[in-house]
Amino acid sequence: MHHTVVDDDAPLTKTEAAYHHLRRDILATRLMPGQPLRIAALRDAYGFGWTPLREALSRLEAERLVTAESNRGFAVAPVSRAELEDLSKARLAVETTLLEESIRKGDADWEAAVVTAHYRLSRCQIPAEGLSDDALHEWVERHQAFHEALLSAADATWLKHFYTQIWGQLCRHHIFLTVTPTLRAAAGAEDGHEAAIAALDAAMSLDQHTQLMELALDRNLEGVLALMKEHVGLTVDVFTLADLDGATAGDHGKQA
Repeated sequence: MHHTVVDDDAPLTKTEAAYHHLRRDILATRLMPGQPLRIAALRDAYGFGWTPLREALSRLEAERLVTAESNRGFAVAPVSRAELEDLSKARLAVETTLLEESIRKGDADWEAAVVTAHYRLSRCQIPAEGLSDDALHEWVERHQAFHEALLSAADATWLKHFYTQIWGQLCRHHIFLTVTPTLRAAAGAEDGHEAAIAALDAAMSLDQHTQLMELALDRNLEGVLALMKEHVGLTVDVFTLADLDGATAGDHGKQA
């Protein structure tokens, strides 16, 4: 199991540190959907005590990243195509609202933040078929940072809170249901993998992100909102093509 580092200057309590470590590994699918989260094993892997881990798991359960059953304990929440589609709709509703306000209110500092985040994203562009695990997770972090920069000028604390929750759930759905199956199919040269890889390349390409940046900086509201709708829809398209053998999330979970 990989250890992670919390990038926060402020000192964290043991419970907060346990929460951040577990949450990051769940979102990155290092802790796989459906995987049991036994406190004894987590204590050995992460070095936290029973109480911080129990409190962190309860907090993650409230965020629907962890499930709990009285007779089975904790587990990473499952993923599914239906939830991926639902989350994509929720993301679009929240993100377009925030994006519109951000573009209307954005100043020179906002423009600089968007350009900087785009540049950082451009520095980790790798063809989908050549992605390593580390490169994928670096891209995910920089991709999220770019979208957050686009929305950063909006003054809507609750909407941003909802967006963060939606994005976290989407990240693990994206990796588990679209990226990983596509790369496995390509590695195994399964029939149809070319279309899935092409769709994944399109979803991860810099081109659309560059267009989003330029339209936002030009204050082209109609154009940027239309492109954002297309951009969000690409993920479900990749899933449709990546689901080569008709496997369900439950099937993947059994293999994990």
